[in-house]
Amino acid sequence: MKTVTIPQIEEELQKLPAEKLAVVYDFVSFLLEKTNKGNVSEIGNSYETMLASEEVLKRDWERVEEEQAWANL
Repeated sequence: MKTVTIPQIEEELQKLPAEKLAVVYDFVSFLLEKTNKGNVSEIGNSYETMLASEEVLKRDWERVEEEQAWANL
């Protein structure tokens, strides 16, 4: 795995639009919570990631543009 520093991460964050920062914040919060709990089982981690992602992805799923894009399927 590539070594990444906090300044490198901060530099990339500066390039993101504001709405994407909420996604990053949710993900970092999730990682911290999992780290503090010490639960790193592979299946449990995948399931927890799915649950944590649901609210973030819901923001995009419920947009009018998404509804229009999928209306014909």
